[in-house]
Amino acid sequence: MPEALLSFFKALADGNRLRIVGLLAHQERGVEELAAALDLRASTVSHHLSRLAEAGLVSSRTEGHFHLYSLDVAALEANARRLLARDELPRLAGSSADVGAWDRKVLAAFTDADGRVRQFPMQRKKFEVILRHVAGALERGMHYSERELNVVLKRYSDDTATLRRGMVDHGMLAREPSGARYWLV
Repeated sequence: MPEALLSFFKALADGNRLRIVGLLAHQERGVEELAAALDLRASTVSHHLSRLAEAGLVSSRTEGHFHLYSLDVAALEANARRLLARDELPRLAGSSADVGAWDRKVLAAFTDADGRVRQFPMQRKKFEVILRHVAGALERGMHYSERELNVVLKRYSDDTATLRRGMVDHGMLAREPSGARYWLV
């Protein structure tokens, strides 16, 4: 899957190839016609067409002595759908990517050896790392009274209100309107 997308991106990563795609989106054309429209040599256009064909974006047919090229709109749309598929995008990082490296770096900067918060980061993304760290101590499916929740939060910081409010504001915790019960989302 990543190789196919890489081929797709490489094929479109050239201004002239994008212009060829644009021209072929209107109608099929021959190499000479494309070369004249783009003010390029026919050999250059042929090279670009072969790169687009390798990616499955362009197909050709013979008419007399000429090759007519057309854009495979279905292939273009399929690649775009795959690229925009939410479950596919995270896989592009690959299995060797260390997705927890950022969290570990933030935690090292803002917590002590016991995992207690030394200070709250000002940046939202770093604060969310701290909140996720603390939320890891809560049990999914369990409903906590404010007092029970504070007992858990106290292990991470004396400022339980900031942690509690932060987790609610960042959508990690839900609570009853009265504030009597809290639970992980």
